[in-house]
Amino acid sequence: MDSIEAEELELFRTSVRRFMEREVVPNAERWRAAGSVDRSLWTRAGEAGLLLAAIPEEYGGGGGNFRHEVAIVEELARINFFDFGCPLHSAMVAPYILHYGTEEQKRRWLPRLASGDLVGAIAMTEPSGGSDLRAIRTTAKRDGDAYVINGQKVFITNGQLANLIIVVVKTDPAAGGRGISLVCVETDGAEGFRRGRNLKKIGFEAQDTSELFFDDVRIPAADLIGEQPNRGFLQLKQQLPQERLIIAIQAVGAIESAIDTTLTYTRDRTAFGQSILDFQNTRFKLAEATTEAKIARVFLDHCIDEHVAGRLDDVTAAMAKWWTSQKQCEIIDECLQLHGGFGYMAEYPIATMWTDARVQKIYGGTNEIMKEIIGRDLRAGNRR
Repeated sequence: MDSIEAEELELFRTSVRRFMEREVVPNAERWRAAGSVDRSLWTRAGEAGLLLAAIPEEYGGGGGNFRHEVAIVEELARINFFDFGCPLHSAMVAPYILHYGTEEQKRRWLPRLASGDLVGAIAMTEPSGGSDLRAIRTTAKRDGDAYVINGQKVFITNGQLANLIIVVVKTDPAAGGRGISLVCVETDGAEGFRRGRNLKKIGFEAQDTSELFFDDVRIPAADLIGEQPNRGFLQLKQQLPQERLIIAIQAVGAIESAIDTTLTYTRDRTAFGQSILDFQNTRFKLAEATTEAKIARVFLDHCIDEHVAGRLDDVTAAMAKWWTSQKQCEIIDECLQLHGGFGYMAEYPIATMWTDARVQKIYGGTNEIMKEIIGRDLRAGNRR
C-alpha cells in the first residue's frame, strides 16, 4: 500500500472501531442471551458504511478493496464478537452478485445489501451433506419464466434475519456437480419458504444459524445468478478461497486477542505471592503462543497481499484456513488453561473465545477437506 491508501485504511479502521464500541459492545451479552443481534444493527451498520465496503460505489458499496473487509473482521476479533455476520454478508454473499450477476441484478440487490435493507445469506449445506457440494439434493426446476425450488438447507448463518439468500441448487440433477446453479431468493412474501428454529450452538450464541425449507418456492427465472444455468460449481470454486481467507483472518485475530487477554489476566492475577506471569511456565507458554501468532500473522498478511493482487490460489487458501484455525484452537486452549478455573467461567472473554473457536475447523470446508485439497495438488506434482 502507498501512504495515502494506508492512511485512508487507518481512518476507516478507526470508524469501524468506534462503531463497534458504541453499537456492539454494550449489547453483546444481551444478544448472546437472545440468540441473535437486533435487526436494527444491520441498518445502523449500513448507515455507518460498514456493509459492502469493498463493493464499487456505483452499486452502493464503499468503493474500497478487500483490506477494508479485513479491518472489519479484525475489529470484530478485538471485541470478541464474530457473532455479527456482516463479513459473510459483505465479503461472501455480495461478491457472487458482483462477479457473476447481471447488471440488473447488481443494481437491484447490491445497494439494498449495502444499506442493510437486505440481509444476505448463502445456503449451501444440507442435512445429507456438508463439504460435498456435488451431493446436494435441493433442486430448482425451470417452469416457464420461473424456477421452482424444493429442498432443505441447514446451518445457515444469518438464517433467521436474512431476506436475500443465495441458494445452491441442482438445475440438472443428472449432471452431478456440473448441474449446480446459484439462485437468489428474496424471502419477504415468498410462498413455500420457511425458516426452521434458530439452532442452539456451543459458540457464536448471538449468530442466528438456521434450517431453511423450500417447498415449491417460485422465483423469477431472472433471479438465477448470471445468465446461464449450471455454472454454480465453478462460481463457488472461484469464491471459496476468499471465504477461507476470511476464516483465517478471524482465526489470527482471535489468537492475538486471546494472547492480549491472557497477558492482562496473568499480570493481574497472583498466586503464591507473585503474579501468574512471573511463573516460568506461564512465560514459556505465552512465548510459544506469541511466536506462533507472529508466524500466522506473517503468512496471513502474505495471503491477503496475494488476494488483493488477484493471485491467491485455492491451495494456499486451504493452507491458511486449516493451519490458522488449528492454531486458534490450540493457542486459545492454552490461554484458557492459564486462566485456571476462571477460564471455565462464561463471563470471562477467554471462555467465549474457546467455544467460538471450535467451529472454525469445520465450516468453510472441514480442515480434513483442506488437507485433501493440498494433498491432491501435491499428488499432481506441484511443489509450494
